[in-house]
Amino acid sequence: MQKIEKNSQYYKFAAYGFLKNLRFYEAFLILFFLEKGIDYLKIGLLYSIREITIMLFEIPSGLVADVLGRKKTLIASFFVYILSFATFYFSNHFGLMVLAMVLFALADAFRSGVHKAMIFQYLTRHNRTGQKTDYYGHTRSWSQTGSAIASLIAGAMVFYYGSYRIIFAVSAVPYFLDMLLIWSYPGYLDGEFDTKNKKSVGEKFAEVWKTIVMSLKAFSLLRILSSLSLHTGYYKAVKDYIQPVMVSLAITLPWLPLLREKQKSALVIGVIYFFLYLLTAQTSRSSGRFLKKFTHFSRPMNLTMVTGILLGFAAGIFYLLHWYILSILGFVLIMLNENLRKPIGIAFVTGTSNDKAAASVLSIQSQAQSFFAAIMAFIIGWGAQLGGPGTGIIFGSGLLLLLLPFSLLKRAKS
Repeated sequence: MQKIEKNSQYYKFAAYGFLKNLRFYEAFLILFFLEKGIDYLKIGLLYSIREITIMLFEIPSGLVADVLGRKKTLIASFFVYILSFATFYFSNHFGLMVLAMVLFALADAFRSGVHKAMIFQYLTRHNRTGQKTDYYGHTRSWSQTGSAIASLIAGAMVFYYGSYRIIFAVSAVPYFLDMLLIWSYPGYLDGEFDTKNKKSVGEKFAEVWKTIVMSLKAFSLLRILSSLSLHTGYYKAVKDYIQPVMVSLAITLPWLPLLREKQKSALVIGVIYFFLYLLTAQTSRSSGRFLKKFTHFSRPMNLTMVTGILLGFAAGIFYLLHWYILSILGFVLIMLNENLRKPIGIAFVTGTSNDKAAASVLSIQSQAQSFFAAIMAFIIGWGAQLGGPGTGIIFGSGLLLLLLPFSLLKRAKS
């Protein structure tokens, strides 16, 4: 295998992920909703609205990116993110929260899958397709590093201001910088669309759609998409519930008795998330080495699927038992498991689908994970409303267990 060349475009890819993941709100999102008086059932509903919106716009967004240009699509998505942050900042009732979440989901729909397709197009152009897992894992690790730094900064802001609202205003800055960065990408990463081409936009849409349909006729690709989407959807629905667990832990700590509850929580959450994201960054870098221990993609995908379910059950049970440190450890391992798994699954998907429709196929994958995440988010929120976060997590893990037989992969015959 070729050594990964860390040239200017590599660092642009890395910087994109780093800036994208300076989501200062992420470590405190559920706590922000709770601060606004929104209960767990409505939180689950907000998460479901986000995922349903993403699901509805995923395929159109992939087509737009493949037909009209990936750079323009990404720049537009970051502008909508900034509108979403502004709406969250000024929100004072549930209706505005819904609007902010819909805007966020629209931005996510038009962003997800597009940048991955650009990375893989770059590797194809330079005859380095064999590096897909390693290269994507390396660039994803920069994203996790951004999340680590963002958690410390966000914790400091919450500690100082005593409110979660400020973090949405600050989140707009790195997203504006990412807009400028995407603009500097080379033109060929925009995709194959040529404005001077005599084909109409409608003809180009039809061509890309035909390529998608041909790709999805392969049953193996559908199973891969199902496996990848099911676990990532579960991960998206469950991961933020580590926040109330960390608050419960912070309250029990005897340290710094002069600090208010929110200040204690800000310190604990900021520090734990910082080290968590450093670990996930290293895990993403290790995906390629982990894959090499197996003879086929299906084995590590199945192993990490089962591991994710068991970790979810464990985290929920430990929370109900008030073993908060063990519950947090369960969440940490779920996140590490997803970051080990995702680069392998993405490389598996792109290696099976047609390169012309890469952004569209990845958008279909993201649409499927949004479908699963929407269902799980509502079930987890409903369970959390009935018996607390631990009960909700156990309910969500139980649903994933029921779907497990449909998501395990079999090695394709050669």
